[in-house]
Amino acid sequence: MKFQTVDLCDKYKGSIQVALPVFQNYGKLVAFTGRIQTVKCYEDNIVVKDTLSRPGKGRVLVVDAGGSLNCALVGDVLASIGVNSGWSGIILNGCVRDVKAVGKIRLGIRALGNVPRASDKHGLGVVGVPVTFAGVDFMPGHYLYADLDGIVVSEKPLR
Repeated sequence: MKFQTVDLCDKYKGSIQVALPVFQNYGKLVAFTGRIQTVKCYEDNIVVKDTLSRPGKGRVLVVDAGGSLNCALVGDVLASIGVNSGWSGIILNGCVRDVKAVGKIRLGIRALGNVPRASDKHGLGVVGVPVTFAGVDFMPGHYLYADLDGIVVSEKPLR
């Protein structure tokens, strides 16, 4: 599906949400779309890894890491797991690492920044709950569209 978020904003004004411009692009795919699955966790990426290990079916994983800049929740290993499991992208309210390697992986990845420190591994986190950040309510099952102009979220698929 080809789309441009600017066109979606013009056509669906008032019925979509647009994320604040706080994210940087890290993955090889600069444009991606899919149904939303969510994870809420803080400085612990085990639930993120477990979720990315399950069939993605073209979905986008939206991770609310509380905006932490202390450690990275996604690096080249998790990004590779995600692409191999069929995920189209990751939106991360937190950080990535392994930036050079992640940039070669055919996955859309947006994050607040990058930091070399790895996360904890305690398995703390919740899957499939509504999360809110960057001015958007990300609901499991809703649709996300991302390109170089930004991120748009809709309750229904957009054409």
